[in-house]
Amino acid sequence: MAKHTFEEKLDIVSQVIKGTPILWISRERRIDDDMILEWVRKYNLHGESGLRKQANIKSTSDFKEEVVRLIIEKGVPLRQVVLERKVSRSALENWVRLVRGEGYAVLYKQKPRGRPPKGMGRSKKLEPETELEKLQAENARLRAENALLKKVKALVQEREARERLSGQKPSKN
Repeated sequence: MAKHTFEEKLDIVSQVIKGTPILWISRERRIDDDMILEWVRKYNLHGESGLRKQANIKSTSDFKEEVVRLIIEKGVPLRQVVLERKVSRSALENWVRLVRGEGYAVLYKQKPRGRPPKGMGRSKKLEPETELEKLQAENARLRAENALLKKVKALVQEREARERLSGQKPSKN
């Protein structure tokens, strides 16, 4: 989604006010005609300040509920609420969708902020509880020990073979 500067919006709105058809501007500038119409409505309602980027203000749960109730219960068009309350269309659509799916209580849920903490290090191993689990744990430990001993034996044999080929005496390590 392309960002449009205040100057660009003001220029387009002034063209519309002078009588240039929105569809013609939309095709020429490759901007959605609904967006241009929204800019014109914001300009008519709030003046130049309606075209400026709004500061990111965290909406309270009460405010969210109020504007969603306007749309769902009173039937006020979404477009009108966006213009009058200076709310992001996408945020408002999201709130309405959430309320329709889960009820108004969803607007009051606190979402955890930031990235969840990562577990550092290895997880603690649980102690085996049943006799079967104890035997399985011991079996796994013995298998690992056996595999380690096989690797050590293979390395020792490999070193001795190299020493024999090079004519050296095997070292006692």
